[in-house]
Amino acid sequence: MLTRRQFLPLSAPLFLSGFHRLAAAESKRFKIRDVQTMVLTGQRTYLLVKIVSDQGVFGIGEAYGSPGVGVKEQIHDIKNWLIGKDPLQIDTLFTTMGDRTPNLSGTRTDGSAHNFLRAASGIEMALWDLAGKLLGQPVTTLLGGKFRDRVRVYDHAAPKNMLDKDSCREWAAKCKEDKAGFTGHKFGFPHTTQATDKSRDKSNRLLTVKELIQIRQGYENCREAMGFDHDIMVHNHWEYDLRTSIQLAEAVEGIKPMWLEDPLGVEYSDSWKRLCASARVPICTGENLARRQGFKDFIINQGCDILHPDLRNSGGFLETKRIADMADVWGLPMANHNTGSQLNTWATCQWGASIRDYIACETVTGQRGWMDQLLIIDGSYIVEGFIKVNDKPGLGVDINPDVAKAHLADGEKWWG
Repeated sequence: MLTRRQFLPLSAPLFLSGFHRLAAAESKRFKIRDVQTMVLTGQRTYLLVKIVSDQGVFGIGEAYGSPGVGVKEQIHDIKNWLIGKDPLQIDTLFTTMGDRTPNLSGTRTDGSAHNFLRAASGIEMALWDLAGKLLGQPVTTLLGGKFRDRVRVYDHAAPKNMLDKDSCREWAAKCKEDKAGFTGHKFGFPHTTQATDKSRDKSNRLLTVKELIQIRQGYENCREAMGFDHDIMVHNHWEYDLRTSIQLAEAVEGIKPMWLEDPLGVEYSDSWKRLCASARVPICTGENLARRQGFKDFIINQGCDILHPDLRNSGGFLETKRIADMADVWGLPMANHNTGSQLNTWATCQWGASIRDYIACETVTGQRGWMDQLLIIDGSYIVEGFIKVNDKPGLGVDINPDVAKAHLADGEKWWG
């Protein structure tokens, strides 16, 4: 019989992921040589991150750009701490990034990854791209393998006037003719549609009876025009109280929405649990939550039906995969908020492929403009409302220099 001392060395690989085994074999072979940023402007601001190894191999990612006040500066503040470290030690780097306590070399660093999370998340995703290139494996494989070969994406298409049936029919026809093939559409009210009662106090977290009737009618017009071949998500921005959120769920339940998003305040309270118990539509939230600590009460207390993290807020690939694994224990599926560039959309879909119970990824791309040409990729970008899963090392894409240079923010330079 093997003793415990004899057993552990033999069994250790069973407790390590494929990535950790590969990384362990390449331990200390590589070092981070440089960390660069590049800001692009368009519909929003896009903050790209590049991490270069001592061998010249690099990885790219995206940090939160709109609003992105101070994120670029935070990345450059972390940069000196990263230089010289092993880029394959992703979990350790992310967890200790900016730790104020002395590290193993006895030096001190500035800040905390908790305080620098948007910066740290962009760095973390660039490290995964770099790791995939160094190890010759797609990011999805390093994260544990892919559950699907393509990932669904949804857009923000909406009628000009939800209360006008002709406008809704025009919208539906346009969606069905879209070459990207989106079959999921998220749009909201009342601040952006005719459902707003202009006489009420906008700071009030209630909806009037008139508004609730208009909301119901507007979404019913959309469903009638679109049919059930496309999904509709009902978009909110954390503006309502509990009773109003319940009334809102009742108003839209007839259209069978994919979900009702963010009606209550951002942080967890028992009101979320009460809403889920009362509503007959799926409740979705999570884009402004960070780390497992921010999601755990929603998961454990069943405070939502669908988790909707933004990788640039929640902690990047690995931390958000741990959130998904935790959610899976309680039977909660994942989707992704994403208002980033084509790079972040692509990266999020590669991550989504590694999640067992996954619904769809939001995107503001797919409009056939310059943003859809930012990446150098093989084949079409979005096909039939889906993005393919990469089989090349890392994320399998690079930035198109001509497109990036044409859309640099003031004072920015191509990173070369």
